[in-house]
Amino acid sequence: MSLPSTATAQLVSLASEGEHAGNHESLSAYVTGGGALFALLLLLWITTRFNRDR
Repeated sequence: MSLPSTATAQLVSLASEGEHAGNHESLSAYVTGGGALFALLLLLWITTRFNRDR
């Protein structure tokens, strides 16, 4: 078996496993989005506190 065909076979097996790996039950889009929004707002607040010279 040559190297390209081995790599192709590995990629095909990884792609087929990926179909069932998404959307874990414990992950909620609202929690993830809310956490990201909170982190960005916190960074914005920190940035504005350190930028008082204007």
